[in-house]
Amino acid sequence: MTDATPDLAQIAERLAAVTKARASAPRIKEGVLTLVLDVGGLSEDQRAVMEAAVRAEMRDVPAITQVRVAMTAEKKTLQIIAVGSGKGGVGKSTLSANLAIALHRLGHRVGLVDADIYGPSQPRLMGSEGEKPTAEGKQMIPIVSPSGVPMLSMGHLVDPGQAIAWRGPMAGNALGQLLDARWVDVDTLIVDLPPGTGDVQLSMMSKHKPAGAIIISTPQDLALMDATRAVSLFEQVDVPLIGLVENMAGYVCPHCGEVSDPFGQGGAEAAAAHMGMPFLGRIPLAIGIRTASDAGLPPAGGGASEAAPFLAIAGKLLEWLDARK
Repeated sequence: MTDATPDLAQIAERLAAVTKARASAPRIKEGVLTLVLDVGGLSEDQRAVMEAAVRAEMRDVPAITQVRVAMTAEKKTLQIIAVGSGKGGVGKSTLSANLAIALHRLGHRVGLVDADIYGPSQPRLMGSEGEKPTAEGKQMIPIVSPSGVPMLSMGHLVDPGQAIAWRGPMAGNALGQLLDARWVDVDTLIVDLPPGTGDVQLSMMSKHKPAGAIIISTPQDLALMDATRAVSLFEQVDVPLIGLVENMAGYVCPHCGEVSDPFGQGGAEAAAAHMGMPFLGRIPLAIGIRTASDAGLPPAGGGASEAAPFLAIAGKLLEWLDARK
């Protein structure tokens, strides 16, 4: 580049690299480069290091005689996607974990919160059991799971197997701390809600209203009755329903290959049509999903066929998010 014609595209690329995409589009006028840095979530020392890196990166550009850096710490609004069910045991936590990993694989900046305060299972599912989050000021710093997804769970704060005997307000406050953590590189937060329609769900939605909700159910009538209650809860608080997922939808015998439907077939899809909401897909009752989840290796992170339904559901969620924009 020359003094008279600085290459702004190249300069922007270099600045994005040293600031991890926190720099605004640079402007140059009469040799003075001006840019704004988003320093939300950074300490004073981290801000100083970033500003110094910007100035050092621009030293060899002849067209620039001065660098002016403005900093903004505007709080970023996370879009929360709640994963709910009307009852326990239908695979809500497995869907949440695999959905977060699938979104991460598809290039989305995603985090995961285990909001099941009384029965947290995400540390085991995500392979982060035994890890403890740190804190800076009054904010917790999320743990980065082996899959690369930042996450927090009540299971990271108590010993495995320890009972959490808290009343509703205490549980709500604990969930608020998880949601208000320092989610620096996250745009979308997958929140694994506890089963049912109780205090924790209401506490979250009063302060951290989700952008949308995904409901999961097994195909049988009893589970669908409870899923309908979860749908009703989100409708009452004006949270958009992204769609319904059917779990345990068919079992392939590993010995003879015959497909059976111990929990029925197509119930969730029919219920979605009846309620006028999208059907997002089916997840089979597969031994591979169970064994991988128990081992802390959610199948959405691998190349096996078990990853396919989760990637498909993640793709539909991304379509919904794009349409919402």
